[in-house]
Amino acid sequence: MVRQILSASMLAASVACASGQPTVFMTTDISPEALVKIYEATGREASGKVAVKISTGEAGGHNYLKPELIKDLVDKVNGTIVECNTAYEGRRNTTEEHWKVIKEHGFSDIAPVDIMDADGSLKLPVKDTTHIKYNLVGSHLDNYDFLINLAHFKGHQMAGMGGVIKNQSIGIASAAGKAYIHSAGVTEDVNEVWNHIDNQDGFLESMAAAAQSVADHFGEKILYINVMNNISIDCDCDAHPADPEMKDIGILASTDPVALDQACLELVYGVKPTDGNDNRPLIERIESRHGNHTVDYAEKIGLGSKKYILKSID
Repeated sequence: MVRQILSASMLAASVACASGQPTVFMTTDISPEALVKIYEATGREASGKVAVKISTGEAGGHNYLKPELIKDLVDKVNGTIVECNTAYEGRRNTTEEHWKVIKEHGFSDIAPVDIMDADGSLKLPVKDTTHIKYNLVGSHLDNYDFLINLAHFKGHQMAGMGGVIKNQSIGIASAAGKAYIHSAGVTEDVNEVWNHIDNQDGFLESMAAAAQSVADHFGEKILYINVMNNISIDCDCDAHPADPEMKDIGILASTDPVALDQACLELVYGVKPTDGNDNRPLIERIESRHGNHTVDYAEKIGLGSKKYILKSID
């Protein structure tokens, strides 16, 4: 059951009973102003050189977070939009082609943009070495002091779902790192990876481990935002995604990535299916890929907590 969205007065009483639980902030307003407001609600101020990690969206897709939505937040933190190249055939698997998509989608018009693996990979240590023994991220990640993980919550063809954990693992991994995570530690070769994708839970667990390595890299200089709009069963990496069958839900933010993705999952599961607002296709996509396991495993290895307080800022 979806946790109740607490009013300010109810929250004060609940905090005493639920000491130590992270807060997930929520607004049903999906606007540039609301995105800034929910960032401010987390109480964690971005400082230094700030990276804002988004998906620039595969050419042909249309559900990705639009520049006009994120511009005010990026401006407020004086941020640089960051991305990495893909490990599959498409228009973002080389730096040259990826730059063309970035410009076509309008991101370079609103802020500086950095393809972080344009110069290769940076190796980060991982705590959980069950599958991957290290994490390969875009080498430019080391240029940033603070990370805003700004994700579009939706389904995914392979992972079942994509939120901040995926955005921080596959999204920040270099192309070689993406191959390494997808293959659960078998290969870094983007030409070989698709021959080694039979270990689904290993892939999901590798995502959690990789996301944890990035969280450890930044410490407390990181925060997480999920935008729940255009909620397709397909990822923004799909050039021809299915049209959303659910209505928009809102924007959620937290300093705990596990709590945030769990809250979004529970909001999806809590929808009562009606004409024009059907959560069943997305739930089928998530469960058919065992997508919930990513969040469960992330909690198990200590990335965050599935228990949380949901606070409306409306």
